Amino acid sequence: MKNRFISLTIAAALAFTGCQRSLDIVNPNQVTAESFWKTPTDALAGVNAIYSTTHRGGISRWMPFYYIIRSDEGRSQSPDVGIVNNMDQFLITDYNYGNAYSIWNDNYIGINRANQVIDNVPNIQMDATLKGRYIGEAKFLRAMYYFHLVTLWGNVPLILQTSVVGDKPNSATTAQVWAQIEKDLTDAAAVLPTTYGNADLGRATKGAAYALLARAQMQQQKYTEALTPLQWLVEGDGKSVYSLMPNYRDNFLITTENNKESVFEWQFQINPAEYTDDDTETPNQNYGTSLAKFFGPPPVGWSDGEAQRWPTREFTERTTTGARDPRLEASFLFDSTDVRGPDFTQIYGQTFTQRYGRDNKRVWFRKFQNDHWKTEEDYRSPNNWRYIRYADVLLMYAEALNATGKTTQAYTYVDQVRQRAGLPTLTVAKPGLTQAQFLAQLKHERLLELSGEGWRWNDLARWGDLGPQLAPRDPAFSTFVKGKSELLPIPQLDRDLNPNLVQNPNY
Repeated sequence: MKNRFISLTIAAALAFTGCQRSLDIVNPNQVTAESFWKTPTDALAGVNAIYSTTHRGGISRWMPFYYIIRSDEGRSQSPDVGIVNNMDQFLITDYNYGNAYSIWNDNYIGINRANQVIDNVPNIQMDATLKGRYIGEAKFLRAMYYFHLVTLWGNVPLILQTSVVGDKPNSATTAQVWAQIEKDLTDAAAVLPTTYGNADLGRATKGAAYALLARAQMQQQKYTEALTPLQWLVEGDGKSVYSLMPNYRDNFLITTENNKESVFEWQFQINPAEYTDDDTETPNQNYGTSLAKFFGPPPVGWSDGEAQRWPTREFTERTTTGARDPRLEASFLFDSTDVRGPDFTQIYGQTFTQRYGRDNKRVWFRKFQNDHWKTEEDYRSPNNWRYIRYADVLLMYAEALNATGKTTQAYTYVDQVRQRAGLPTLTVAKPGLTQAQFLAQLKHERLLELSGEGWRWNDLARWGDLGPQLAPRDPAFSTFVKGKSELLPIPQLDRDLNPNLVQNPNY
């Protein structure tokens, strides 16, 4: 059952805007910080506002573009030149480009909302355990938003208190940002519960904090440190909480959200009371995500972002029964989503041949789309974004074990992921791999298991694989500049307002 905790009243939503403006006239009906932060109900509303930030377009729509389409698995053929320049071809000319700026802005809105909870909830008279949990949730979410910022922009301002008009924070080093992320997640893991009841499904758990902590440590090549949180998830208490869903596609259907494989997912829904199919954000309307509309194949979607063809050719292994890897059909819409070809492949109620002909070679990401229950896409998709899955955790654990010289022990965790797909175990298929060979195989395994889920860019960055050498599979990388294109430019609007911000190298 989809959790509804992210719904907020208009007053609560307005109370936690990310930026504050100096006004000449005070609205007597406006909730102020001084009159708020008094009761446990206020504390809950404040925490919910942090979660609600994921509904904002900069996070729920445009951020996946920057992680998926800029990587070698995605591309854009959008008529919007800005999307092509900023998200796909590394030809950034506008440092204030609106879609990129919305990612920057919305993540900082989430951070400021988290800071308000961390600053104010300790002073509220309420149950101590619940208070600690609320603060833990805020720290988890602040770390998540900073994870996005540091992996996209690098040396970003580190703001740890409620923002006020006139603040001009300095750029922090990436090391400082990573250290704060690790601290927040460690603090969160210490107080967050292992599980919740049905009414609170979707909230951050101890396992979510440990999984994101491990990912943050691995992005810094701190594989030994990452083993500790991963061990809790895979061999410790987390083992009784998480497991793989028998059916891979169940991880992407609206009928099987918040399942046993879900470590953390963003909760989306349609608000039927104010539903309209347009691209206008209103306070109580945009509880859904419009990404499905922008990733959807034409004419049901805008197709501003789509998949490269080459990943579909990586699914070469047959299952133990001789069938095709089922993850291919679950991951992509293309001429052979149905193994029998374009005459049988269904694209939102019509065959591929009917929509595009038999010779069209375009490919679209299928995960998080709604073709399993709709014949069109709109701006209010209720399909949750599965931010971290247990399969990802297993593959991270295998990578960390291999990186620390424990290649033999790493096999079993890759085997679990392969067996769910029906493939023979790696132990049988490729025994005795060296550390380097195992990492090469793991790169392949992560592509097949996680394609279109937003982690490919960070995977390539962690492995040192971003660069022009990717151009044969993704021509956009022919314009990739080492030492520059790994990061986005700090928005010039912010640098004009705050001279303490330092631009990234070579911009």
